[in-house]
Amino acid sequence: MEPIKFGTDGWRGIIADDFTFENVRRAAGAIANYVIKREDPKKGVAIGYDTRFGSRAFATAVAEVTAAAGINVLLANDYTPTPALSYAIKHRSLAGGVMITSSHNPWNWNGVKYKASYGGSARPSIIQAIEQELTSPIPRSATPGKITEADFTKPYVDGITKFADLDIIAKAGFKFLIDSMHNANHNILAGIFKQHKIQYIEIRTDVNPLFPGINPEPIEPHVKAAQEMVVREKCHGGLITDGDADRVGAVAEDGAFVDSHKIYSILLRWILERKKWSGEVVRAFNTTKMLDRIAAQHGRKLNECGIGFKHICDLMLERDILIGGEESGGIGITRHLPERDGILNCLLLANVMAEEKRTLAQLVADLQAEYGEHHYARLDMHISNELKESAIRRAGNGVSKMAGFKVLRAEDLDGVKFCRDAPAGRSGKRVPQAEPWLLLRASGTEPLLRVYAEAGSPQIVQQLLSGAATFVNEKADRVAS
Repeated sequence: MEPIKFGTDGWRGIIADDFTFENVRRAAGAIANYVIKREDPKKGVAIGYDTRFGSRAFATAVAEVTAAAGINVLLANDYTPTPALSYAIKHRSLAGGVMITSSHNPWNWNGVKYKASYGGSARPSIIQAIEQELTSPIPRSATPGKITEADFTKPYVDGITKFADLDIIAKAGFKFLIDSMHNANHNILAGIFKQHKIQYIEIRTDVNPLFPGINPEPIEPHVKAAQEMVVREKCHGGLITDGDADRVGAVAEDGAFVDSHKIYSILLRWILERKKWSGEVVRAFNTTKMLDRIAAQHGRKLNECGIGFKHICDLMLERDILIGGEESGGIGITRHLPERDGILNCLLLANVMAEEKRTLAQLVADLQAEYGEHHYARLDMHISNELKESAIRRAGNGVSKMAGFKVLRAEDLDGVKFCRDAPAGRSGKRVPQAEPWLLLRASGTEPLLRVYAEAGSPQIVQQLLSGAATFVNEKADRVAS
């Protein structure tokens, strides 16, 4: 029996290898047992699915298992963004929900996300409880629940459009590119723009579960088509969402990629200065420290947490949190949902541009001028589990120097982060640039080691990543020799 392990946001696997109907039903049985024992099963659950291969069929299998356990099911009648499912769970007061998606993973992956009754990522305690049910028998009731199809998208669209001033966006006269990356956002953001007469063009709107040439992740190099089209069509910015539309990426008018760190920083600054909403700020361990500077300038407490939105969600449920975000493009605003939402963040980014009368490149330049140069990059190393575990073990044993720079201190909140003595430099306004750091973090579900770096210049970032790659491969070199 293949093991099922829930990572930072659910269980994922390779289709027809470990992600099979048998295992999907096992996961569904564990979730049904959890709902029966820990939630109010009479409230029912919602089940959604994205555009990946087999997602509708896997969702149907989950619905059948859940209904056989005596729980009523609302099953999406079409491809659904994850935040739309979460919105339905919260506003219909359901016991929870299941999303069939593998988010940003390659085409041959799929997955199961559990969304809790509050309409957000399952807290670590919930994930642990579900995992404990994986060895329990799949529940069956003498009185099966009903499966009813439902539209989760329209109520969700009505909800998110209340957060953005669409009239201001239309009057600003900006032209946007929308890149749906063949995903569950197809026709949703474009539909909102069309209804409000906002200029836009679309690419990759067709449903294609092969995601030809890309992973549906709104980062480089997968955004190349958007970068080229923004320049060719003279757009003022490009708005991009990932496979299940809960993450955001963007492209400036000159074709430059605008990463999630800059997007989060732009939104945070705008919310604090324009909206003046109350609350604290959360960022994940691998996210830019520019956010720390913005929060400090506005007298807001900044909380740092582990990687995975479930940790951010934990804080959103326990404290007065305004906004939380992570490196991967997941940004959530608590007064909407304790959940990341790529489509909402696209709307808000367009709203910022319209109110500030600034293009994306200009907004990024404003950030760098006021808060210092911050540059960031990530390296995904697809290596054996043995080499991955060796690298983390050696990193945790104490490293005094890496990539030619002295290590000032190490932090181990999630992975191993090295704070460096690389030059920070100063911007034109004599604002200190980013404090350099490097993070090594092993995936808990894949033979993958992710390396993250931030510094005051792109050159130092690349030097840090290169030095980390050399460090990781040291054991492999010794074995080969």
